[in-house]
Amino acid sequence: MEIGGWADETFGGVADVFRDNFTEFGELGTAVSVRVGGRPVVELWGGVADQRSGRPWTRETVVPVFSCAKGLVSICAHLLAQQGRLDLDAPVATYWPEFAAVGKERITTRMVLGHRAGVPVLDRTPSFAEIAEWAPVVHAVEEQVPLWEPGEAYEYHGHVFGFLVGEIIRRVTGLTPGRFFREAIGEPLGVRAWIGLPASETGELARLVEAEGRPAGDPQSLLMRIVTMNGALVFPGLDEPHGWNDPELLGMELPGAGAVASASGLAALYGAAVTGIDGGSRLLSTETVTDAVREVSAGPTWQGFDLGQRWGSGFLLDSEHPRPMLGGRSFGNDGAGGQFVFGDDEFGVGFAYVANRMIGHGDDRANRLVTALRACLKG
Repeated sequence: MEIGGWADETFGGVADVFRDNFTEFGELGTAVSVRVGGRPVVELWGGVADQRSGRPWTRETVVPVFSCAKGLVSICAHLLAQQGRLDLDAPVATYWPEFAAVGKERITTRMVLGHRAGVPVLDRTPSFAEIAEWAPVVHAVEEQVPLWEPGEAYEYHGHVFGFLVGEIIRRVTGLTPGRFFREAIGEPLGVRAWIGLPASETGELARLVEAEGRPAGDPQSLLMRIVTMNGALVFPGLDEPHGWNDPELLGMELPGAGAVASASGLAALYGAAVTGIDGGSRLLSTETVTDAVREVSAGPTWQGFDLGQRWGSGFLLDSEHPRPMLGGRSFGNDGAGGQFVFGDDEFGVGFAYVANRMIGHGDDRANRLVTALRACLKG
């Protein structure tokens, strides 16, 4: 398998694991990027971006990264809090008055970021066109009765997370979350990451494939219900109309799970968050990161599952399973196909792994790379 890019000598262990993953896991196309102290130390890519044509993966290749999108909107929310424009502990209704209905009056932005708001899915089933329009989903969120007393339990909020935090961002800034991310962060930093992929970038888009035997998941789990309580799959798969390989879907703003990015773009984003890049100042202050990595949710969920996750405000935290990182200052998100990104300001690291062969949340490809990175940092 031809591998492109480079790794600093100190980080050769990451390169070794990246190469081995093709053999161990049957990688199709993939990339890993690491920044330390704002400087790129690993930029590796390999395989094919599109299995049909054999188009090779390059540094510029972008791919859907699913729930890594939550990291983009969470960074936006923390940046607004840092600027004094958003109080994460104030009721959402402070910024979005219509939200204060049917038991949601006390819900705060932090409850949403920590998956404790009680609205992980919706009773209504919005159509593809309604989701693309944004406002109908917002109205459905306003009408939704919480499934539990807000703040008293937690359950992963899937797509609703993105629409809820995204609407708060829109109420504060006047911009949809995808536009705010690009104008405030993406374009100034030059990072290849979008919530709503522009048509000009579709030529660099990798095509997703399902790994053989990929776990289907429990259809009764809220994790599998995408948006609605009745489990209707508004997004039916990869290659069917409106699936995750459809540029029309990827061009929509789906801030809970619809980001498209390159590995180098995501590593640069998290590197900028914790140290700054290219001589610039850090995006998030030490105090802001301290607030983000304070544990908000852990242990059994409302449904009674305990998958080992620990959640801060909008981010996964370091845990033995399923996503070990570097330590107590690490924060990130993973995606449904195995993608994984995180930052850590103690070690000055921005890390990103992306791939187009979908295995699943928490699969070991990225974990092996992080283990190698940890060993390289310790020297």
